[in-house]
Amino acid sequence: MFLIVKKEQIAQSNYSYWIKAPDIAFAYKAGQFLILRINEKGERIPLTIVDTDLRDGLIRIIFSVVGKSSYNLSMLNEGDTILDVVGPLGMPTHIEQFGHAVIVGGGVGIAPVYPIAKEIKNKGNVLTSILGGRTKELVILRSELKKISEKLIIVTDDGALGEKGLVTDPLNKMIEQGVKIDFVLAVGPLVMMSAVSELTRKYGIKTMVSLNTMMVDGTGMCGCCRCTVDGKTRFACVHGPEFDGHKVDFKEIMQRQKMFYKQEAKFFNQVKEQKNG
Repeated sequence: MFLIVKKEQIAQSNYSYWIKAPDIAFAYKAGQFLILRINEKGERIPLTIVDTDLRDGLIRIIFSVVGKSSYNLSMLNEGDTILDVVGPLGMPTHIEQFGHAVIVGGGVGIAPVYPIAKEIKNKGNVLTSILGGRTKELVILRSELKKISEKLIIVTDDGALGEKGLVTDPLNKMIEQGVKIDFVLAVGPLVMMSAVSELTRKYGIKTMVSLNTMMVDGTGMCGCCRCTVDGKTRFACVHGPEFDGHKVDFKEIMQRQKMFYKQEAKFFNQVKEQKNG
C-alpha cells in the first residue's frame, strides 16, 4: 500500500498527489514514469513522475481526469492508500549540453516537461519554456518553470493569460527572428506534438516528443502503446516514452487514440446523471 501524503486540485480537472514511495524516489531519473493501480479491480494507469522529495521518500504525480480510472483516482484523499505503484519505468531522457533548449508543454503535458526542464538547466543549457492551455487555469507549474527558464512564454486559446494562440506561434516567431535553437522537447496532446514536429522538421531542429499517454500495462505486453517510428514498430513504455518527433507516425497514433472516446463519454454522462439525480 502507498500512502497519499498530500493532495491538491491545481485546476478544474487536474490533481497533484505526493505519494510515499521511497524506493521509487531514489531510483527515479527525469523522463521516467510509473504505473499505479488503485485497487484489485483497478485499471493500470501510467503517469509521469513529476518531482521527488528524497528526504521524506515522496514522489509527485499530476494527472487530468479523462476517464473512469483517473476519476476514481481523483476521489481519493490525503491519508488514503493506493494498492500498487510500480516504477520507475521507461527510458530516462537523454540530456546533454545542447546549447539553447526550448521545451514546449501543452495542458497536463506541462507536468512531464517540468522535471526534464530542470535537468536540462542543470546541464548548463539556456532554457526557453513555452507553455500552453485552453484556459489560464490549465497552464500549470508556471511559477516553477519561470524560476529555471531564461524566458517563459505562455499562450492560451482564449488569450486570458499570455498571448492568444497556439504554442507553435511563439516557436515559429523565434525561428523566423533567427533565434538559434539547438533542441526542442514537446509534450502534450498528440496534435500539438505533431504540429511542433512538423514546424521544426523544416529547419532541421532536433525534436523529441513523449508518447506516455498511450500506455497501459507498462511492460510492452499489451500492445496499446504500439507506435511506428522511422518505419519500425516501437512500444512507448519500453522503448520510450520519448522519440524523435520527426520520425513518429502521428496520423496512425491519433486514429488509434480515438478508440475509447465513446466509452469515456458514456461514463461521464453516468457520473453527471448520478450527481443530478
